[in-house]
Amino acid sequence: MSDRRFRFGLIAGQVRDLETWTGLARQAESLGYATFLATDPLERDEPLAALAAAAAATRSIRLGTFVLCDAFRDPRLLAWEVASLSALSGGRFELGIGAGHPGAAEHCRRLGVPFGSGGERVARLAVTLGILKQPFGDPNGAAGQARPPILVAGGGPRLLALAAREADSVALGWPPDTTETAARQIVERTRQAAPDRFDDLELNSTLLAVGDDPPPWLRQYGFDPVQLLRDGAVTVLGGTPRQMADTLLRRRDTLGVSYLATSTAFAEVLAPVVDELAGR
Repeated sequence: MSDRRFRFGLIAGQVRDLETWTGLARQAESLGYATFLATDPLERDEPLAALAAAAAATRSIRLGTFVLCDAFRDPRLLAWEVASLSALSGGRFELGIGAGHPGAAEHCRRLGVPFGSGGERVARLAVTLGILKQPFGDPNGAAGQARPPILVAGGGPRLLALAAREADSVALGWPPDTTETAARQIVERTRQAAPDRFDDLELNSTLLAVGDDPPPWLRQYGFDPVQLLRDGAVTVLGGTPRQMADTLLRRRDTLGVSYLATSTAFAEVLAPVVDELAGR
């Protein structure tokens, strides 16, 4: 497995005013996070527009979508929008995209666009990735700037296989209760899907909770972070900063995961670990 350096990203939640949003972006930058990430539900501001505002308020932090739902967008228009944001941010943009989780079906209904079966969504995403990876900067394929890095999120075998073949980074969408043993099996399936390029892939995992005293509101999402910590799930991180850093070092050695993303709610708790590991 390649020697991947640690990166850390902050996923911004529902923010509807400019001052708070840009403040979160500046906080992420000041704490040493590599990326400031916007999500894609209809109830929130359009993420590419929101990231343009974050780009204007920051200087060095990279900006990304985590992740766009492919079904919401025309791929050629998306290529244009991505090229624009990449240029306006000084090349700091990273595109995260996925086929859409089951909850996105209702959003598609509201937008009046088809959602499709799992196989149809994966096939549609493959077409989108092909368009996005054309010579970048012009939706008609004219040569332009270098394209931004592409992260593809996936949990099922078909989507992970597509991500392994086409993406620069793979966001491993494993269930909250995934243990390290189960995670190794998922990583190995990803390796088998693209053995020739696996060592060049960056593997990402989301930390649903960080610290030994997670806020009780997390339970509304259907999991108990305290129990997940006891069970050794890879989706949570606890202990002292030194213990958390050692856990991530071990997981990088055994799983290859070097890019960790978590909610802005845990920005300060994870910051000492970021200071210790970022770039190592």
